[in-house]
Amino acid sequence: MSDNPFARRNKREIAELVSVASGKTPADLCLDNCKIVNVFSGEIIGGSVAIFMDRIAGVGPKYKAAKRINLKDAYIAPGFMDAHFHLESSMVTVPEFTRAVLPLGTTSAVADPHEIANVFGYNGIRYMLESSKYNPMNVFFTMPSCVPATSMETSGSEMEAFDLYPFLREKWVVGLGEVMNFPGVLEGLPDMLDKIAIYSEKRLEGHAPGVTGKDLAGYISTGISSDHEATTLKEAQEKLRLGMYVMVREGSAAKNLADLLPLITPLNKSRFMLVTDDHNPVDIARHGHMDGVVRRAIKLGLDPVTAIQLVTLNPAEYFGLRDLGAIGPGKLADLVIFDNFKSLKIHAVYKNGQLVAKGGKPIYEDSPRPRPTLRSSVNIKWLEGNEFEYPTGKGKCRVIKIIPDQLFTGQEILKPKLNGRRIVSDPGRDILKICVVERHTASGRIGKGLIKGFGLKTGAVATTIAHDSHNIIVVGVSDEDIFKAVVRINKIGGGITVVQDNQVIEELRLPIAGLMSEEPLLAVAESVERITTAIRRMGSKLNDPLMTLSFMALPVIPKLKLTDRGLVDVDSFDFVELFAG
Repeated sequence: MSDNPFARRNKREIAELVSVASGKTPADLCLDNCKIVNVFSGEIIGGSVAIFMDRIAGVGPKYKAAKRINLKDAYIAPGFMDAHFHLESSMVTVPEFTRAVLPLGTTSAVADPHEIANVFGYNGIRYMLESSKYNPMNVFFTMPSCVPATSMETSGSEMEAFDLYPFLREKWVVGLGEVMNFPGVLEGLPDMLDKIAIYSEKRLEGHAPGVTGKDLAGYISTGISSDHEATTLKEAQEKLRLGMYVMVREGSAAKNLADLLPLITPLNKSRFMLVTDDHNPVDIARHGHMDGVVRRAIKLGLDPVTAIQLVTLNPAEYFGLRDLGAIGPGKLADLVIFDNFKSLKIHAVYKNGQLVAKGGKPIYEDSPRPRPTLRSSVNIKWLEGNEFEYPTGKGKCRVIKIIPDQLFTGQEILKPKLNGRRIVSDPGRDILKICVVERHTASGRIGKGLIKGFGLKTGAVATTIAHDSHNIIVVGVSDEDIFKAVVRINKIGGGITVVQDNQVIEELRLPIAGLMSEEPLLAVAESVERITTAIRRMGSKLNDPLMTLSFMALPVIPKLKLTDRGLVDVDSFDFVELFAG
């Protein structure tokens, strides 16, 4: 398969398609007796779909064809598109992600690779681009605009406007990724404005949680035209009224569909898209990908054809992908065949006119071309074993307070448990040690804090998934288990590990940037479920302890977070001491 599905067609190819579409010469394939989801007109029409080479030739009447398939009154829709997601959250490579979601109807996606860019910078983005070539799913990219997210943490790379410029002419690059640094936009930071100016001819994606009023107007005035962070009807409505496209997020970490659905009407539906943002392998294995989002939207009351439109025509038109998003003459033949709008069970998927999945299974052959590789990403200073001791101080300590099922945290001022002159975890009060170990430059920096609400009674959990800089984050009861978990993460080259009584009881190796595995998605999902079960046996009652832990190092979401450089009061955007005095 070509690495560019939108290559310019020559005069002969156009003439041949015209001949088939006008009924003068036979099509390659005609799909008969189907209910066609027409996202142009908002209706379902009966008839046939004729395919010639990789394109749709005709819609409605029967065509002469070399091959015919009777769909027996099944529905046929355009291939689904996820308009905003981070592929790294699936914990698998592009080819393995494709094998998992293509049979579920996802034929295109727009990825923001800012997770891997925080680890490997330019080389990480190039890896993702190369991994997506010769792959039977369109993976488009927006370039990460904020690497690192802040200066209060150590990432593996810093990407300025100059670093993003080489990707501007890539055919697969459709815009600038979510501009998280909205204060930098409003303050007119030169590098931030340079990135916006460089990518102004393409789409500029937003990330502006809670931004309102004149600040929002200033943010939008740059050309930033979409936002996936709205969590309330009022917030989404203001952004809609000011001209933004609203990406309604329904992923693993955040679910906003139920709250925002009442805003979508027949008059404004063209301004909405359904996206996942972050979707972990367990959720994909259990509930599907875009098919699951569409299914839930319909269940919540959205008109079924509108729901399909929000994952097909709308994202295609938003990103200027004129060959995608609908069933019409001249469009690429990316098609999804399913039973009904209630179960939305996918029977077959066509990509560029070729059957690539049937009965929920991929039926294509992987490209024989060698896959790209990256160096190891875990680089920590030699540990002696006493690095996780906390010396005592005066007064009480600042403690990160977990708010279940939220990325926000609280802060409590509590008296720590002491063992002599050392602070120790206090599982009886659910106050545990949490540390962030810098893993990119072997600096030896370790941020040290306390956390309440994780729930462990024994053991430790460590991972290299720690948004956004992805240093090693570890939480645990005993210093010995914390040490063991970090050493094990270093030995396996990144991933997740669970330690109890100085023994590794579960782990998942993520050798690619400490974020992704080369194993199939279902195998990774099974590992994550085993790890989650082990953490719960050790006392945690959190619905998703791994997700919760991974966001405890992100210093752009209030209130108290921990990076390798120390505790961060996000409201004041400044470092604070462990002891409050």
